[in-house]
Amino acid sequence: MFGYIRPKIPELKVREYDQYKGIYCSLCKRMGKEYGIASRFALSYDSTFLVLMMLGLEDECTPFQPGKCVFNPLKKCNYCTSGQVNFEFASALTVMMTYQKIRDDIEDSGFGGKLKAYLVLPLVAGANKKAAKKYPELKKILDETIATQSQVEKEENPCLDACAEPTAQMLARTFAMIRPTDERLTRVLQNFGYFLGKWVYTVDAADDIEKDIKENAFNPFIIKFGLSKESTQEEIKQVKTYCNESLNAVLSQVVGSYHLMEIHHFEPIIHNIIFEGLPQMQKELLFKKENHDVGSI
Repeated sequence: MFGYIRPKIPELKVREYDQYKGIYCSLCKRMGKEYGIASRFALSYDSTFLVLMMLGLEDECTPFQPGKCVFNPLKKCNYCTSGQVNFEFASALTVMMTYQKIRDDIEDSGFGGKLKAYLVLPLVAGANKKAAKKYPELKKILDETIATQSQVEKEENPCLDACAEPTAQMLARTFAMIRPTDERLTRVLQNFGYFLGKWVYTVDAADDIEKDIKENAFNPFIIKFGLSKESTQEEIKQVKTYCNESLNAVLSQVVGSYHLMEIHHFEPIIHNIIFEGLPQMQKELLFKKENHDVGSI
């Protein structure tokens, strides 16, 4: 998971923040139970958002009960007492995406990155196998996404839309699995996931511009604007301004799809993430990296 889909924490009410932490902690607990302690290090804001959406669309309210942190017994946590199938789904997706990210690092990173990835891979391989067996449709989606992404990146001068398409389709298909019995809602969720995936890929590529220039790695913005190690900071800034405009256009589509949903629970938190968290993250990554204070759990 990328970790970009997070709330703007200072704007959450205390009760809302407690609920968000409760879902975050519940997902952490479920991942450890299903896939072992090591899997908890793969926990991300993105997977927490997925659970939020799944629970928010449920008819029944999700209750919480107090408990102790699985990492720190002295710390108190709130845990969800229902909706466990949603946590299992998000846990499996997180594990499988983490495994694929490690495989990508082995292929694309320098010596240090490859070595680190090789050391971590055995810790995740067993969990990935278990998750793939439990959710074969998710595995199929991820395998097809990786194959398509690899094919696109091998093309000569691929455009941004083509590069973002595999991630967009991956999240579109994933969100469509949330409520398969409701045809209208499934279409809305599919569109929502599509544009959210497009935003995630685009903001990730924009965030990596300097790093990818240094490492001579693939990046659609580097290709589009002909950036190199000789490019000035002013040139990179102009590219990021273009990135920001592209992201704003995609974000408007995310918002449009969101307005077509009826969120029953956790609506203030979900609203915060979409209308404040995503724009804030975008702004911080593109223009205020040195003052990055979006917030953490």
